[in-house]
Amino acid sequence: MVNTVMLVGRLVKNPEVVEKENGLKMSKVTIAVNRRFKGPDGVYHADFIDCILWNNYAINVNEYCSKGDLIGIRGRLQVEYVENEGKKKKFTDVIAESITFISSQKNKDIKELKLNEAT
Repeated sequence: MVNTVMLVGRLVKNPEVVEKENGLKMSKVTIAVNRRFKGPDGVYHADFIDCILWNNYAINVNEYCSKGDLIGIRGRLQVEYVENEGKKKKFTDVIAESITFISSQKNKDIKELKLNEAT
């Protein structure tokens, strides 16, 4: 059996790291992934996909990425059912297993700063 997801999309908002009670660091980010086809209105639409990043992935994305940056995530789907007031809700997240920074404004700023310092 295989449970692998590969996504390339833009961060919807700036990532934030939260430290859990057990000391693990976690960040839940949403990326906008464009669809390959136009909708009935003639416009390309996007899917907004929640991804969970743990420890170093969470720290690095928080440090080097911001809203609008293009990232690639390879991971696995995780489905959870939560019961509230007798109603079950289904949540699907992507648990990141690797991340690629495709375009990061903070990363560009750091590279430009180092180039300017060298001259």
